[in-house]
Amino acid sequence: MAQLQRVALEHGTDLGGLWTWPLDQLRMALRWSDQLICALERHRQRLGPDPRLPLPQRLLLPVDSQWPKGFHALDRPPMMVFWEGNDSLFAPLGSGHAVAVVGSRRPSAHGLRAAEKLGETLARAGWPVVSGLAEGIDAAVHQGCLRGGGQPVAVLGTPLERAYPPEHRQLQSDVARAGLLITELAPGGRVQRSSFALRNRLLVALAQTVVVVECPEGSGALLSAKAAKTQGRALWAMPADVLRHSARGSNQLLIDQARPLLDPEQWVEGLGAGPLTPLCGVQGLRNGVASHKALHDPALMTLLEDGATLQQLAQGLGRSPAALAQQLVQLELEGVLKAEAGMRWRLA
Repeated sequence: MAQLQRVALEHGTDLGGLWTWPLDQLRMALRWSDQLICALERHRQRLGPDPRLPLPQRLLLPVDSQWPKGFHALDRPPMMVFWEGNDSLFAPLGSGHAVAVVGSRRPSAHGLRAAEKLGETLARAGWPVVSGLAEGIDAAVHQGCLRGGGQPVAVLGTPLERAYPPEHRQLQSDVARAGLLITELAPGGRVQRSSFALRNRLLVALAQTVVVVECPEGSGALLSAKAAKTQGRALWAMPADVLRHSARGSNQLLIDQARPLLDPEQWVEGLGAGPLTPLCGVQGLRNGVASHKALHDPALMTLLEDGATLQQLAQGLGRSPAALAQQLVQLELEGVLKAEAGMRWRLA
């Protein structure tokens, strides 16, 4: 497909134009084998000069404008992908503006909490969170993203109509409703063991950064880490209990491959604002990151939703007007609040 697109671009045409070229011109431009050229000619004769092929509505092809750029760079790019959910997410995914999070199917309680916290923090900062909807870390980071009001992206190793594991059917439905499901397996397609390993290359191709939360040696998450290095993505790992079998693989990454991710909130602040509008009720950004004061003062944010005076805030929160005034001015400078007449503030 990449070769066809390149030839079309070089000759100032598109794929539809190439379809109508004389056989000799195609043979000279493409340098394909006689067997492949003959097969192409049989298809052209059967379909005619202006074929109209019935295609599913929720199907993305390499020729589509929404096709992620990262897929083109893969050694084994997908021929097509099927999707369900919010297709506007293909815009940030297409340019790699997302974070992929992977890990063990059998993590520790600490690993689950860390994944949930990371997913929620990324969501609040406006980042699409990409994972595989598997048991353990994948499910936890998706749940955290949903709890943070974010838009999770699940790359499946199954067709869209099938949930694996089956108990994730509700979670898969929730992700489709809030975010996006993607798979290269057609409806009714056969699921093989390799299907889950192969989807790792796709979820990495959609992200600019890959985080391994916790995984043992031999884990499929390490395939994602390897793909991240191959594809030139930033790779991070969360340090975990050195005595736990479930953390040996991810801890090993810290020796010479991945950088340590110690604090999700601090790390996301350094990452900057994501391409999506944060859905936590706070729209102001400081240097691209939602204000930490705003995120950690929900009572103040609630009173400010409909506008409130300094006196009303002081009475409602039980705080001194002087301390509140200093905080309000700082939030105004950060773009979180807007000052109005009568010493009244509301969310920007």
